[in-house]
Amino acid sequence: MTTTQPMSERRVIANVLRGSIGNLVEWYDWYVYITFGIYFSKSFFPKGDSTAQLLSTAAVFAVGFLMRPIGGWALGWYADRFGRRSALTLSVTVMAAGSLLIAVTPSYDKIGIIAPLLC
Repeated sequence: MTTTQPMSERRVIANVLRGSIGNLVEWYDWYVYITFGIYFSKSFFPKGDSTAQLLSTAAVFAVGFLMRPIGGWALGWYADRFGRRSALTLSVTVMAAGSLLIAVTPSYDKIGIIAPLLC
């Protein structure tokens, strides 16, 4: 029985590290969005009132942040059905896809109201 104990501890430590890395990626994503929000506001929202642009960027941030519990519920359901590893992989993939979408979305000047809807 003592031989399974260290293996079990290693597995727990490895799972905690993997979960921590996933959490780090998530918070890094939020940090980058809010840090570069001043640039996003000029790109994705109509020209004119810079305060309205910044508030619109903050509103997108707030909506995304408020959607986290729904995403947690959905990923919890997914993890129950398909496993935690699959759920973590899906979570990181969705976050990366969102960041990529922001990076490749044309500005408001080029595609109009679709720009803020995509980001």
